[in-house]
This record gives sequence, C-alpha cells and structure tokens, in this order.
Amino acid sequence: MRDLEHARALLDMARKDLAALCAMGDRQAFADEILGFHAQQTAEKALKAWVAYLGQEYPFRHDLGELLSLLEGLGQDVRRFWDLVDYTDFGVRFRYEAVEEEEPPLERESTCARLTALVEHVERLLGE
Repeated sequence: MRDLEHARALLDMARKDLAALCAMGDRQAFADEILGFHAQQTAEKALKAWVAYLGQEYPFRHDLGELLSLLEGLGQDVRRFWDLVDYTDFGVRFRYEAVEEEEPPLERESTCARLTALVEHVERLLGE
C-alpha cells in the first residue's frame, strides 16, 4: 500500500534542502562540502519519497546507489538519476573531512539543475 502522506513529508524536506543548495552560489561563503551535503540530502529524501510512494520500505542509510538499485528492482526507470550517486560521499565521508584540494569544485548550477529534475520527477509521481 502506498504511503502518500509519508512520501509527501519526505519530498517536502527534500525541497527545503534543494532550496538551500540552490541558494549557495557563493563559493567563498559555502564550501563544496556544505553544498554537497545538501545535494546528497535532497537526493536521499526525494528517492526515499519515491520508495514510500511505491509502498515499500527504504533502508536507513545514506547510500544513493542502494536507493537507486532498490527503485530499479521495483521496476522504476532511474537511468537518468544514476549520476547522483556521486553525492553519496557528501552524506557521510565529507561531513567530517574536507574534499581534497585536487578535486574539481562542484558545479553549482548543474548540481541545482540535476537535483531539481529529480524532485520534479517525484512531484509528478505524487501528483503535485
């Protein structure tokens, strides 16, 4: 049985993280670790909303790949969202340590756009 109320609550929280990350255009004020954390949280909550919408239970972990695999196993087409697994480390590892300086900086506009696409997809599923 679908848990639409829970799915909507999760999606509402995902929207808040999305609003925060899309407002973090200033690289000097917001480190990549902070932007990446909100990107990971947006994706995690939106994917969990999708799982809840399907009436399934989701794992209480921060692994975006695990959530995408779960959705795939439920017959959902998640191909266009697989690149979001890149944000998994921001939900765990980079909460406590800095991104190495040799790593390219996160592209802020495309991060916002990628996660907006996911949230809008889940909104359509939920009829919002």
